[in-house]
Amino acid sequence: MSPIRMSKVETAMRAAMALKDAFNQHDIPAMMQLMSEDCVIETTGPAPDGVIHSGKEAATQYWQDFFGEEPDARLQAEDLIGFGKRCILLWKFSKIDKKGKDAHFRGASIFRVENDLI
Repeated sequence: MSPIRMSKVETAMRAAMALKDAFNQHDIPAMMQLMSEDCVIETTGPAPDGVIHSGKEAATQYWQDFFGEEPDARLQAEDLIGFGKRCILLWKFSKIDKKGKDAHFRGASIFRVENDLI
């Protein structure tokens, strides 16, 4: 892999891990500093198609609502795969459910990074 291509892969992977770290601190301003004005968050719920949140304003509101509902939310990186300006973060999401029990599920997020922004 060329040094230029490797640099793009590393940039995307660093951005994804920085977003995960800010997520775990519930630091929405830090999360949004990592995202471009035209960022997109696509959720899996409500089923069957989820919701698409486009742009920083919508993404900020989504995260505010999300952390309000999930005050114990945490992401653990299980794998990170880089492809040029893109990467895939495989993660384990953990929380305390409404009955006070530990709960988790696994998923993946796909990131595209341009100019150091997701």
